[in-house]
Amino acid sequence: MKWKGRRASSNVEDRRGMGGGGKTLIGGGLGGVIILLLFTFLGGDPGELLGNMTGTDSGTAVPYEESEQEKELADFVSVVLADTEQVWTEIFEEQGMQYKEPTLVLYSGSVQSACGAASSSVGPFYCPGDQKLYIDLSFYEELQRKFQAPGDFAMAYVIAHEVGHHVQTLLGTTEEIMPLRQKMSEEKFNKYLVRFELQADYYSGVWAHHAQGMGYLEEGDLEEALNAATAVGDDTLQKRAQGYVVPESFTHGTSEQRKSWFHKGFQNGTIKGGDTFKQNSF
Repeated sequence: MKWKGRRASSNVEDRRGMGGGGKTLIGGGLGGVIILLLFTFLGGDPGELLGNMTGTDSGTAVPYEESEQEKELADFVSVVLADTEQVWTEIFEEQGMQYKEPTLVLYSGSVQSACGAASSSVGPFYCPGDQKLYIDLSFYEELQRKFQAPGDFAMAYVIAHEVGHHVQTLLGTTEEIMPLRQKMSEEKFNKYLVRFELQADYYSGVWAHHAQGMGYLEEGDLEEALNAATAVGDDTLQKRAQGYVVPESFTHGTSEQRKSWFHKGFQNGTIKGGDTFKQNSF
């Protein structure tokens, strides 16, 4: 991906070295009445973690010394975030709406959000309570080694997916879907979670479509994103972890579904066509 020398986002909050504490007070979101959920990029059930409406502890800041590789990666994710801001601002304006830019929080080890405390083991996530994306940059290395999904555009896909959850929050999808958790069995709700996650994959594809139109993609970038989407499918992750799959426990979709919906978004380039909740969408 062509990214060096381009505009970086100003919506980046660096909490590396701060541990689970934070400097800013975080309040509840979605009117204070909707359960806040932690949306992890990998595995796990985002419906299991209930929101925490309290502010963060002040914590003790520890000077963080980043390596040259970490600095470059931090610059990269900031540029990708800026690209998503431009793309989604234009798309929302075309629909007569205003896009509210999210904040991306860089952290190391653990972090506190409006959705509760989290460690880097959960992977990148988005919290609708404070409308922030959270990422430990060490995930980039994990994406390459553990999930065998190398390449900078694989990481760009991850960021765009979490921004996709932000788009869902702004469009009201999050507020519509998540309360269903209290009205149905876990197995039935998981089916909604899968569609919810696949829609975020579709939205990440929409962003990639526009990034290509702006001339930012290089040869092999699309393949990197598709490979990453395949690597983090529920079936692939479960096979790797336990040797078999349990479809009723899926919360993010199969590898084929994740790859397919990202590619649909990439081909369409619009919000239309991304209604994964239609009965026959699959």
